[in-house]
Amino acid sequence: MEPILFMLFGAIAVGGAIMVVTRKHPMASALYLILTLFSVAALFVLRQAHFLAAIQVIVYAGAIVVLFIFVIMLINVPENRLPVERATVMRLLGVIAAGLLILETALLARRFAMPAAPAADSGSVQAVGRALFTDYLLAFEITSVLLLAAVIGAITLAKKKI
Repeated sequence: MEPILFMLFGAIAVGGAIMVVTRKHPMASALYLILTLFSVAALFVLRQAHFLAAIQVIVYAGAIVVLFIFVIMLINVPENRLPVERATVMRLLGVIAAGLLILETALLARRFAMPAAPAADSGSVQAVGRALFTDYLLAFEITSVLLLAAVIGAITLAKKKI
């Protein structure tokens, strides 16, 4: 049963991610992002990483997407001002390049695959905390500064000219 659920949630995650980047309306993209993040949380649960699943839902599907929706509502772009998407040669080349990138990533992942058995505490609170505050501390702080800059930029863009 677990392989079937893994394939189902994996397909939902990939389909949702494709819908995020192909939707014209930003609010629809944000809602598909929530679907994608919940399906990734379900994948974490299937891998017995319950803490990571909870963090995925609370931090990403909860706080970060709410921040995105807040910024979308703050900017308030009218429907007639949204860009019109046209099928062009560049779009076709982009799809081909993305397919080749996915193929290359799959081949590299297969060649340099990690061992099938993860460490016993790989999804525990202690393991995540140790990794976050030792190996990934700089990336964590840079991400927080980047999010702060994005919020300030959105407020500056949405501010009415007097």
